[in-house]
Amino acid sequence: MKIHLTSVFVEDQAKAMRFYTEVLGFVKKHDVPVGERDRWLTVVSPDEPGGVELLLEPAGHPAVKAYRDALVEDGIPLAQFAVDDVQAEYERLRGLGVHFTQEPLEMGPVTTAVFDDTCGNLIQIATEPR
Repeated sequence: MKIHLTSVFVEDQAKAMRFYTEVLGFVKKHDVPVGERDRWLTVVSPDEPGGVELLLEPAGHPAVKAYRDALVEDGIPLAQFAVDDVQAEYERLRGLGVHFTQEPLEMGPVTTAVFDDTCGNLIQIATEPR
């Protein structure tokens, strides 16, 4: 068993696609219309085009707003992405105007930072434990 797909809830799929591809650097994998306005819209790492997909899932379910608002209020990231160098990625993203709620922080064998994805979620970046 392995993880094939995970998701983040987004209010606006087009806005999310721009942020996740143009700012974070993911690449579009699937873009399939679902219904009248939603899409099955996934992105992947350019380093692993056959790897785990991230679904930019419409946040239409009534439970989503309360769930995401509670996570953001408590400062809990919805997802975590691995990077080689948190400090370098922090600087790159800040230069692109990304708002961080937690600057790089060394936590034992890992370094983490948390940013707002402009789509209603907090996302953590972290180095893999060595």
